[in-house]
Amino acid sequence: MKASVLLKSSLLTGLFVISSCATTKYSENVATNNYSNLEAGKIYTVTPRDGSKKQTILFRNISGDNIIGTAGKKDSAEVVIPKSNVASVKDRSQGRVVAGAAVIGAAGVAAIVISSLRAD
Repeated sequence: MKASVLLKSSLLTGLFVISSCATTKYSENVATNNYSNLEAGKIYTVTPRDGSKKQTILFRNISGDNIIGTAGKKDSAEVVIPKSNVASVKDRSQGRVVAGAAVIGAAGVAAIVISSLRAD
């Protein structure tokens, strides 16, 4: 009984965390990529294809073959990233939600396990 409750709880928590993934990956064929899910005014972490350092940008718009943003909310330096160099884009605000959900899920699993141990 104890293993059954623990297994079910951990599977549900794992499923919740996996389904809350906030990273959008893009293929090398720029024509097939859909950048419409990027919202102006949100902060994204862009992973480039060429292996250079990840960039955190405040997304503004898309102009032709480039993604345009600023270096941050307080830094007005313009950042231009070619679409052909984008491997993935991660929404930072949803990443925080996922981390919070993982902590809450772990606390829930711990509560279920402790209550099942005390019930026996």
